[in-house]
Amino acid sequence: MGTLGTLAQALGIAYAGGINLYATVAILGLAQRFGWIGALPGPLHALSSMWIIGLAVALALVEFLATLIPGLASLWESLHTFIRPPAAALLAAASAWGGDDRVTIIAPLLGGTLALGTHGTKMGLRYAIDTSPEPVTNATANVAELGTVAALLLTITHHPVIVLLVALVVLALMILLVRAVWRAIMRGVRQIFAPRTVTAGPE
Repeated sequence: MGTLGTLAQALGIAYAGGINLYATVAILGLAQRFGWIGALPGPLHALSSMWIIGLAVALALVEFLATLIPGLASLWESLHTFIRPPAAALLAAASAWGGDDRVTIIAPLLGGTLALGTHGTKMGLRYAIDTSPEPVTNATANVAELGTVAALLLTITHHPVIVLLVALVVLALMILLVRAVWRAIMRGVRQIFAPRTVTAGPE
């Protein structure tokens, strides 16, 4: 894989890690172990360890259940602002390890920034979803999230540049969606709490 492909793959992994870190580690490990993808580069090969896969699956399950609970879901996302981007940057660095030294340095810098973007977009959408008091929307979002991460990771090793470009377009569209949803929510809140004028009847 060339320099551009290596960087694109590293950024794609970081992109997925910003959405769901534990699912990213679990899916990469399982895909490596069962031969669904080619050999992972550098230290990422260690993800195929059953110990790492087991831990990642357990944490992914905890995250899935925690984000079904309104209120706790928003708190979980807020706490992971300090976990997902740095860990995703680490995955990006590991993905580029052993290749071009410039890519090894650039990958975690761009990867961490990209992961922060995907995490922030997801967090904004989660906050909006969490205004609903029932767990169905959260469960639907969880399933869609896992499907997105799996599709990205299982294809990024084959066509890294194309997949990354598509993922960036999707991210831009999601940012626009989150902005539109939050504007709609704020308009609704303002209408609820807006002072109502009382018209006096005829005396």
